[in-house]
Amino acid sequence: MLSLVRELGIAPKMAQYDVIAAWPDVVGPQIARVTDPERMENGILYVAVMTAPWRAELAMKRLDLIEKLNTRIGTRVLNDIRFR
Repeated sequence: MLSLVRELGIAPKMAQYDVIAAWPDVVGPQIARVTDPERMENGILYVAVMTAPWRAELAMKRLDLIEKLNTRIGTRVLNDIRFR
C-alpha cells in the first residue's frame, strides 16, 4: 500500500490529511472542542478557534504543537500553524 501511495505521488497530501486527523488526539479533548483544523496549504495548518483567549493560548503553544504533530505523523510535513 505504501509503495502504491508513493507511485501515485499522493504521499504529501496523505501526510497533510494525517495532520488534520491527528489534531484532536494531539491537542486533547478540551482544545479539540474549541478548535477546528480547517485545511493545510504549503505546510501551514489553518485552525479556527472559538475565542480570542484560546487563540492567544494556542499561539503560545504553537511550536510545541508543530513538533508533536510532526512526530505523530512521522515526517516533517507541518511548518507552521495559523490560528484564526
